[in-house]
Amino acid sequence: MSTEKTEKTETMAMTESAADVVIVGAGPTGLMLAYELALAGAETLVLEKLHQRIEQVKGGAIQPRTAELLESRGLLEPMLRRATPRDPVGGHFALLPVPLDCTPWRTRHNGPIAIPQWKIEEVLEERATAAGARVLRGTAVSKVESDEDGVVVTADGLAARARYLVACDGGHSTVRKLLELPFPGRAGTHQAVLTDIRLTTVSSLVPKRMGHISTMTRQVGGYWAMLVPVGGDLYRFTFGHADQTDTARDAPVTHEEIATALREIYGEETTLGAVDNSSRFGDATRQLEQYRVGRVLFAGDAAHIHSPMGGQGLNLGMQDAINLGWKLAAVIQDRAPGGLLDSYHAERHPAAARVLHHTSAQRVLADTNPSEDVTALRDIFIDLLRLPDANRHLAGLMSGLSLRYELPGEHPLTGQRVPDADLVTEAGATRLSALFGSGHAVLLDLAGAVPDGLRLPPRVDLVRATCADDLGAAALLIRPDGYVCWAADTSAACDETLLATIGGGLTKVR
Repeated sequence: MSTEKTEKTETMAMTESAADVVIVGAGPTGLMLAYELALAGAETLVLEKLHQRIEQVKGGAIQPRTAELLESRGLLEPMLRRATPRDPVGGHFALLPVPLDCTPWRTRHNGPIAIPQWKIEEVLEERATAAGARVLRGTAVSKVESDEDGVVVTADGLAARARYLVACDGGHSTVRKLLELPFPGRAGTHQAVLTDIRLTTVSSLVPKRMGHISTMTRQVGGYWAMLVPVGGDLYRFTFGHADQTDTARDAPVTHEEIATALREIYGEETTLGAVDNSSRFGDATRQLEQYRVGRVLFAGDAAHIHSPMGGQGLNLGMQDAINLGWKLAAVIQDRAPGGLLDSYHAERHPAAARVLHHTSAQRVLADTNPSEDVTALRDIFIDLLRLPDANRHLAGLMSGLSLRYELPGEHPLTGQRVPDADLVTEAGATRLSALFGSGHAVLLDLAGAVPDGLRLPPRVDLVRATCADDLGAAALLIRPDGYVCWAADTSAACDETLLATIGGGLTKVR
């Protein structure tokens, strides 16, 4: 039986029974969400229009906060095995030549991890399907119908019914268009080419190792480019030209176009051997006004797009998925009120708006043809980045480590991430990140503050431990996505507010 027939037969069988959640799109956002839902026991079906994964390097950076979240699920180690070696340097802001230092944010991941997007997807799909999620490829969605009880998704003439649909199908989201939702923002002003190439000869201008981004970028004769060595003769080549702004997005990228850019930027000694794949992209900035429309939710590029400056998009989408996954599972399984899903928009829309804001600022600073004023601004910013406090602020912004949610509660830790501290429990030494592999919330008692006999609901684990580092509280209730939703300094504060927080779904319900 052919692969196509097998896929169709399996689809027919699956549509006979309803899933809890249908996810449209098998990129990093959709597959991360599929894993989170499957881990919580929700029946999950992923529909992907492509017949096979595109092995393109695009989206090749895991930022420190995403790395922490992946580590908390046991997903980081297999990705590190697939990562591309790079110099141990921090990230960047607007391509400026001062590395960002995340050390003050108390993280074990001080810089981005270089890994091709398709390898991230490979790990996530493997783990999601092992946990029980189903992924159907070659299945393009053509119709979405909602009612009070759920959603029916039509894909290639086959209907799949679910309680919820999550659109993770990218910046040109089919689901968003089928629902005729506006995608407000502004059109792009620059266009570029992203291509994976193989070089037969290289000049001295070609980077030999993957280091800080400022060492891998060049501007010559109207061109701007970034050439990144990713192993052997393979390079990720990103380039644009002042005259390319009107080129159609779907216009094919030719071999000669790439070869010409290489010669102009890196010299005649740099010879193009082969082109593995290529595509065009722009820097439009747009965001949905609402991430939830009844039974349909949006995540990743389907909800927001922006300039790719700083490698934010992939990370923003995966963090959307981790925020949404445990909430959606809790509502489906009647462990939290339905209003909990509204907190997904309340928390993640501002997080994305902040990224859209700072990538817009970076677009100005990284202008390939800067005015005298922009050049002066760049010089001032470079000086500021050398100041520890300014560097810390921008490092927190770019890495995601400084993100804080507005949650109810008077304790200063409420809404913050907790550093991955070393702990000692009755079972022995461990790390905070190791407590979240099951996707449960954790009530961490560091000083005998939580009374014995406290009855906790399902998927909330009580862990009593000691910690050499000061985490800022005697007890903390930490959500499955690693953010504090309740904290107390003394045992006297462990009262009915703790139970109310747990009973309310571990977050503010609007």
